[in-house]
Amino acid sequence: MIGKNNTLSLRHQCQLLQLNRGFLNYKSVVKDDTEISNELAEIYLEYPVYGYRRLTACLRRQGYKINSKRVLRLMREMGLKAIYPAPKTTIVDRSAHKYPYALAGMAVTKPNQVWQIDITYLRTDHGFIYLNALIDVYSRLIVGWSLSNILDTESCLRTLEKAIANQGVPDIINSDQGVQFTSEAWITELINQGILISMSGKGRSNDNAHIERLWRTLKYEWIHLNGCRSVADYKRLLPKFIAWYNHLRPHQALNYLTPAEMLINMDIMEKTYGFPTASTRHNSINNQEGLS
Repeated sequence: MIGKNNTLSLRHQCQLLQLNRGFLNYKSVVKDDTEISNELAEIYLEYPVYGYRRLTACLRRQGYKINSKRVLRLMREMGLKAIYPAPKTTIVDRSAHKYPYALAGMAVTKPNQVWQIDITYLRTDHGFIYLNALIDVYSRLIVGWSLSNILDTESCLRTLEKAIANQGVPDIINSDQGVQFTSEAWITELINQGILISMSGKGRSNDNAHIERLWRTLKYEWIHLNGCRSVADYKRLLPKFIAWYNHLRPHQALNYLTPAEMLINMDIMEKTYGFPTASTRHNSINNQEGLS
């Protein structure tokens, strides 16, 4: 029997029995996921670019009898995902006219003073779809959003139309320099609405920081927890996310008020002290769940 208490070294014992030294590292099937999860976490920390197939191979090399389906399940439960390039949502048309960034040093003191728009990708089992949204910088309220299976200007225009119908016309809209927002159709619509155009500088994601934080909240506080896997999942869950984000999620930057509460407070200040708000803003707090 091979053991450490033997007078012979483990290597010598294996040589005498003609056994591979790796035999001693063999681990039988572990019924409890905890041990495998711990091993998985350690491997992932060292090799975060590995997907579930490579991580399965690593676990097998360590003596675990495990299949890739189990590793994939554990990775999802642990929130682990291989780090690799994501779809690029900002494609710049170098020939298009760019507008300067108009928000530097500006104090945002009322709703509808500044909106931000951006596009993010959402992963499905069959590829990617794209979500664009408009957010009010003062209240952090999501004022409009649309889903599309391609990166197009039309879906952004649909979002703008919904947002204006629900909230009124903003003073300024800030975007990146993507082709959707430098397109003739988008620029013409903003000019026709009397909206000042602002564009973030190249490589300056902080210029659109509020909506970037929205994407982080969406993906880490909602999508990962709810397991969106298909277009149907997103169509079902996104309206719930919008309602939760606008009405139930407290924001640290808003002194832990929700976006809807910020607008209610503004209405109270306007009625009590004559505090100015955007004259075209509609009172749509109770209608936000209908955005789609």
